[in-house]
Amino acid sequence: MEVINIETARKKISTRGFLDIELDPTLDLFQEIEILKKEKKAIILAHYYQESDIQDIADYIGDSLGLAQQAEKTEADIIVFAGVHFMAETAKILNPKKKVLLPDLNAGCSLADSAPPALFKKFKDKYPDHVVISYINCSAGIKALSDIICTSSNAAYIVESVPKEQPIIFAPDKNLGSWLIKKTGRDMILWNGACMVHEIFSLEKIIKLRIRHPKAKFIAHPECEESVLRLADFIGSTTGLLKYTEKEDHNEFIVATETGILHQMQKSSPHKIFIAAPPNNSCACNDCPHMKLNTLEKLYISMKYEMPEILMDEEIRIAAKKPIERMLEISRNYGL
Repeated sequence: MEVINIETARKKISTRGFLDIELDPTLDLFQEIEILKKEKKAIILAHYYQESDIQDIADYIGDSLGLAQQAEKTEADIIVFAGVHFMAETAKILNPKKKVLLPDLNAGCSLADSAPPALFKKFKDKYPDHVVISYINCSAGIKALSDIICTSSNAAYIVESVPKEQPIIFAPDKNLGSWLIKKTGRDMILWNGACMVHEIFSLEKIIKLRIRHPKAKFIAHPECEESVLRLADFIGSTTGLLKYTEKEDHNEFIVATETGILHQMQKSSPHKIFIAAPPNNSCACNDCPHMKLNTLEKLYISMKYEMPEILMDEEIRIAAKKPIERMLEISRNYGL
């Protein structure tokens, strides 16, 4: 393995977003990562959308709510976040004294990028009497401007926890917000943001796929567009989709969310068939390009050198922590 000093490492990160180091191809990365976890008292938190190798080496795999809950209670000295930037930021917000690592700093989020804090503040100022509920897929800056954070797992509970007479701004996902308006009956002001992955599903291709697989259940994440959700037999968070496939007697499922979750579905129900819903492009699958920037090699190098590290302005961190803690409190009250 290439040997570099700390200053050289920082320069490499600043230009590439990750440590670009040549590894010995014979290195057993699974074994080496396990050794590093013990040596550094580190924990690996991974989202369902990560590549299968990362899911298999992780200490915890989950959706945004589960990951936030794990980040809140971990006793590890180092949190290695195999996900995207806003997820690692959330872990840092909850653990200011712990070192939080993200294998590739360029692992961003199109939905988070759709809500620049400066523009959102101007939008928020137009509705001074509104409570702001923000989907966790947003930057620390947006969280700092929010009253409560939610995830797709608890969003309906969060909305319903707000008094009916209290007007609400929901940001940044317009598709999730529209679904919540129908589900809860609450009229909310929506920010016009969306996830590039969940907006790319092809309605025409899904209809054709359902014709070819008439016995398959079609399940979808609420970040999908309304036209796609209307076709769904079940709508739920990533964890909700996984649990649905585990408990249902059906043996075939068409899944409209990022393809990483299919690895866990197949592991949980090896006798069942899972088909990725087709996107409206030439690709045969529907992957998040940001999630897939993380690799097993980058994960190992990140742990070895303890960088790239998530750093944050303390004033923003403190402001962002309050709505996250409110979310976690409400989730506990509902037994989530």
